[in-house]
Amino acid sequence: MKKRFSSIRYSYIISHFNGLFLSFITILAILLSIYVWFSPEWLNSTSIFLFIGLYAAVSFIVSVYVGFRSSGDLKQRMDYLSVLITQFANGNYQSKIYFNEGDELTRIGNELNELGEKLQNQVRSLQRLADEKAELAKSAHKSAVIEERQRIARDLHDAVSQQLFALTMMSEASIKQVEHNPDAAKKQMVEVANAAHQAQSEMRALLLHLRPVHLSGDPLPKGIQKLVEELKQKSQIDFQLEVDETLKLSEAAEEHVFRIIQESLSNILRHANATEVSIEIVKRGAELFMHIADNGKGFDLSNDSEKKTSYGLKTMKERSEELGGTFTIRSNMDEGTYIDIRIPC
Repeated sequence: MKKRFSSIRYSYIISHFNGLFLSFITILAILLSIYVWFSPEWLNSTSIFLFIGLYAAVSFIVSVYVGFRSSGDLKQRMDYLSVLITQFANGNYQSKIYFNEGDELTRIGNELNELGEKLQNQVRSLQRLADEKAELAKSAHKSAVIEERQRIARDLHDAVSQQLFALTMMSEASIKQVEHNPDAAKKQMVEVANAAHQAQSEMRALLLHLRPVHLSGDPLPKGIQKLVEELKQKSQIDFQLEVDETLKLSEAAEEHVFRIIQESLSNILRHANATEVSIEIVKRGAELFMHIADNGKGFDLSNDSEKKTSYGLKTMKERSEELGGTFTIRSNMDEGTYIDIRIPC
């Protein structure tokens, strides 16, 4: 009820009542002043109050009627403006409103029409940007696929292909020396076995990069567990995995975390010659803590000759920083490698 009486129409009627009250007081004061000062015969207390009563009754009716009628057009135009704003709120920016009057409401209506056109143009721009973003995403994906294929091809050529060529040469040399120099042939066969083992590790590392982020639609913890279990079956490394089963991250964060694990395991398979690997992924307070350690041969962090390993570490560091995290690595020759990553949740 209070909201109803605060509308424009009742505000108009109340304003007329205020005018009626002021007029009533003014006329009453004038009549009483004449009655006191001049005391005409036709003017007495009865006629004064009779006149004032009739004036109040007629003015009350006129105020209600005039206030109701005069506010009708304004209320209707305000309702049009309200409907137009509601249409904008619902995303219908093509709606227009037109007033023939030259008052402030007409100016507001014209400004709302201009606002609708601007919003409609912005929607078109956003849709165009979305289409362009989709095209750029497709192009970026194609470029990323091509770059990854080229990188894998380079790795196959630089590592596996050369190792297979070395295996062929050492095998042929061993065959020639089996009868004449068995000791040298045996030594070369040991080198063949080591080279074959290294080539196998390189292939496993390369295959890690071809794995999907989630295996069969599993969440991140399950995907990491499956990855580690598969590596356990294909290598002689002893894996110790501790991962929070209730861990929930955004899709982008899960992808980055999984790729970090992939890259770290790839480096271990290629370069560490480790027999034990420990992986810990838990949530501590408001951050995700990841610890990856191996008992391999380690390396000198200040030595730039470790280009392949450095490339993998650089990728892991970039992915950590993209999530707002920190990347710390500790390693020394023959002392293994330890990586700590902290990512805000």
